[in-house]
Amino acid sequence: MNAIQIALQRHAHPEKARILQRFFKTGKGQYGEGDVFIGVMVPETRAVAKKFMDAGFREVEALLDSKVHEHRLCGLLILVLQYQKKPSRDIVDFYLKHFYAVNNWDLVDLTAHKILGAWLLQRDRSLLFRLARSKNLWGRRAAIVATFEFIRNHDFKDSIRLAELFLNEKHDLMHKAVGWMLREVGKRDEKQLRKFLDRNAARMPRTMVRYAIERLHDKKKYLVIKNTSR
Repeated sequence: MNAIQIALQRHAHPEKARILQRFFKTGKGQYGEGDVFIGVMVPETRAVAKKFMDAGFREVEALLDSKVHEHRLCGLLILVLQYQKKPSRDIVDFYLKHFYAVNNWDLVDLTAHKILGAWLLQRDRSLLFRLARSKNLWGRRAAIVATFEFIRNHDFKDSIRLAELFLNEKHDLMHKAVGWMLREVGKRDEKQLRKFLDRNAARMPRTMVRYAIERLHDKKKYLVIKNTSR
């Protein structure tokens, strides 16, 4: 164990670990199959990451290569902190090279927009469309979640384009992620969200619709469209 793993181990809790194993679907055939938890909560992991935010890539790589979920999360949070302190192509490349470690939805959601999204905000975004066509569930989720950074800067076009690409997506975790990003668009520009829903609600998976319309006052309108399209 390196110093960062030892620091995380001090916060380990067996009962919390059992709860997390169930919550993140680590059973046979589930999306998180084989993932190992030691029972460290996210605020505690963040505190450790902040303490070791100046760790070198070799130390971070040891965390990302670990079978322990909280080790990988801490390594990724260190990368986020380093990127926020000093944006660097080296950090982005390291993140992409070690993307095999980003293998559950929380790892995607806490990092993709803060590293990939932030880097691509003023750059060519073809990478996201390559990820969107990946067979890797987490790569596809990273593609849409990365656009959260664009949305926060009132740039919606690629969120909308990717959402349209994912209309036939089969996985529930993608339905939730796409619906979430559409809802974020709607918080800033309800007209854009309604245009998307008017075009696509009948074809959208039900979970995607439900997530997207959560803040609308006339949710029933779009649920009716969805229900009558069966």
